[in-house]
Amino acid sequence: MLYAIVGQDRPNSLAVRLAARPAHVDRLKVLQEQGRMILAGPFPAIDSSDPGPAGFSGSLIVADFASLDAAQAWADADPYVTAGVYTGVSVKPFKRAFPQ
Repeated sequence: MLYAIVGQDRPNSLAVRLAARPAHVDRLKVLQEQGRMILAGPFPAIDSSDPGPAGFSGSLIVADFASLDAAQAWADADPYVTAGVYTGVSVKPFKRAFPQ
């Protein structure tokens, strides 16, 4: 089943985010290689695809996991969580409607 993982960045976390990004991206690549990744990306803190020093306000990942518990465990182990980038992460079942 698909799950939406939404992380909320803590204020002024851009430097920590950038330091943790390579490990974060490596985990996303594993999901992609396994054919489980639907989409992933950050939320710019301002209305720009390149927010510069304004940074990001969080991230969205939609991927396939065996269960809600498995998705939550994966999210809890994310480098953005362990490095303190995120103030919190929500994990919810997701039903894809479009595109089909």
